[in-house]
This record gives sequence, structure tokens and C-alpha cells, in this order.
Amino acid sequence: MPSPACTCSSPAPRRRILGVRVDDLTWDDLARAVVDAVRCGNPHQLVTINTEMLMAARRDAALRDCVDRAYAVAADGIGLLIAARLLHRPLRMRVTGSDGLPYLCALAARHGFRPFILGAAPGVAEEAARRLCRRFAGLVVAGTYAGSPHPEDEDEILRRVREATPDILFVAYGVPAEEKWVARNLERLGVPVAMGVGGAVDFTAGVLPRAPLWLQRLGLEWLYRLYLQPRRWRRMLALPEFLLLVLAEALAARLRWHR
Repeated sequence: MPSPACTCSSPAPRRRILGVRVDDLTWDDLARAVVDAVRCGNPHQLVTINTEMLMAARRDAALRDCVDRAYAVAADGIGLLIAARLLHRPLRMRVTGSDGLPYLCALAARHGFRPFILGAAPGVAEEAARRLCRRFAGLVVAGTYAGSPHPEDEDEILRRVREATPDILFVAYGVPAEEKWVARNLERLGVPVAMGVGGAVDFTAGVLPRAPLWLQRLGLEWLYRLYLQPRRWRRMLALPEFLLLVLAEALAARLRWHR
């Protein structure tokens, strides 16, 4: 969380979906937020939240606290946009973690910011960094390291990150480990911007193929990942529960209006 001396204001209006914070953030808002945060120099956590993570935050007080305290919380999922419309709290667009990694690396190349990629399997972050540097002329990656989200590994990770002095830290430990890891270490990292990016590092490195563009545009990227990784099926059980809760809240609101 930004220190009291930070001059950065909230980059977008805040919403609540089923009691969990989601900001009405656009890509332009995200770009301005990152530039402002890096120039400010104080630590800021960015979060991208989808329906699965939102449902997890309803049950996990520590994760919900990470979301509430973050500098910005982007809607990463078509389900959130649909829910927001049903609840009359519209969100303008999806801002996904998968697209956020290359988007912010392009921004970093333009502004001379240096990112650090933390997480994924050994060697994956290095390959992702090589591909990003080839894609975005002028991009300089401050460092990469696999590490782990376990507390016993934190001292070594913090040492490496602090020595590299990056402007942006991308963390790929999966939800909710990466959000909790960032929140726990944000002040000690000394990095202006830290953001969990989930599987984006795997996609960028070519370890895991991303859904075809037409599926992405339909908001069905989650279905393609389920096809590639069937073990995720248990996590997908949160989706029908989310839909039912949203419909129930929307119906309750409508009934109140007609009284």
C-alpha cells in the first residue's frame, strides 16, 4: 500500500461486486497509474481480479484485504463485466493479467522503466524476458528469478530484487499466492509497482499456448485453459455459484426498487 507521503490518487472509480472491490479501470488508466507510481517511487500493488479470485476473496479474509488495500484492482474476466451491468455498477472494460504483462513491458520500453520477472518454473521467466526484449525495442529487464512463494525463500528473493532495483515487479506464483506474497513483502521490496500476472509468464515464454483470439474476444479464455489443464475443474465450480449470487443480488435490488 502506498505510504502516507505518496501523492498518487486512486486511478479509477471503485465498485463492489458481491462485497469485493473491483475498479472501473481502463488500459489508459492503468498506464497512467503505473507511470505515476514509478515517478512517485513509493510501493504500489496492482491486482487483476476474475470471478474465481473474487469468490476466493469472499471466503479468504487475507486475500480480500490484499484486494482492498491495493493501489488499483482491474477486472480480469467477462463475468465481472456482466455482473457489474446486472448490478447497475458498470465497468468499462476488461484489463487482463495475460495482456497486462506485454502491455506494461511496452510501456516500460517507452519510458525507460526496468521490470523484474519473478516466479514460474525455472528457466521460464528467462525465456519470457528474452521474448519480451525482442518484441519491444529498448526494453531492459532488470532480472528474473523463479524462487517460490514460501516464506522461507523470501530473504533470498528480496535480496535479488533489491539488488536489481527494478521499477516494476511481475510475480507469477498463481492466485492467491502471488497477491499475498506481494502484499506481505511490498514495503521491503523497494519496487514502485508490483503486480501478480498468473499464467502470463508461461504464455509469453511459449510454455502454455494462449486461447485463440476469437475465444479471448468472447470472454471464453477460461474454457480453453480448462481444456489444456483439466485439473482446474474444481476451481471452476466457483463460476455457477458466482452467477447465482449475482442474480440473487440483482433480483433483491429490483424488488426493493418496486416496493
